[in-house]
Amino acid sequence: MTTATSTKTTIYSIDKAHSEATFQVRHLLTKVRGRFSDFEGTIEYDELNPERSLVAVTIQASGIDTNERDRDTHLRSADFFDVEKFPTLTFRGTAISGKGDQRFDVTGDLTIRGVTRPVTFDVTFLGKAKDPWGNERIAFEAEAVVNRKDFGLNWNAVLETGGFLVGDEVKISLSVQAIPKAA
Repeated sequence: MTTATSTKTTIYSIDKAHSEATFQVRHLLTKVRGRFSDFEGTIEYDELNPERSLVAVTIQASGIDTNERDRDTHLRSADFFDVEKFPTLTFRGTAISGKGDQRFDVTGDLTIRGVTRPVTFDVTFLGKAKDPWGNERIAFEAEAVVNRKDFGLNWNAVLETGGFLVGDEVKISLSVQAIPKAA
């Protein structure tokens, strides 16, 4: 006996105007926060079986913004993102597992500076709604922590008191609204 599995998959595009890609890293004693202003992505969301969904995101490395022009220029240089050689950061989901209460582990391949490593994001599905103009939207929040050195972001400065200027762990946070992709 064969059973038909029902599916309701919709392809969504990230709505950049209502989404953000941010990060934070220790700098000396505090945390520096920044964002990437130029990104795009799609979510093939299977409403009935979210574990079968797919996600792909591309971030333009040159869109980095930490609110400090000189630091941003340094981050775009070969010391860090080397945007001339490696203009994009990408994430391609490879597996999704449910954790209950609209939470998921989304594992995928994160590529920075041409180096690809598996990363798992802790994702919360915030829901589906219609905006005031009748457009359907879905929303997610996601977080992951990566070691920047795993991706070749090795630059640092030794402090005279010992230790280093920039921490190795980077917290990545995504807040995403997405709308059905135009056919």
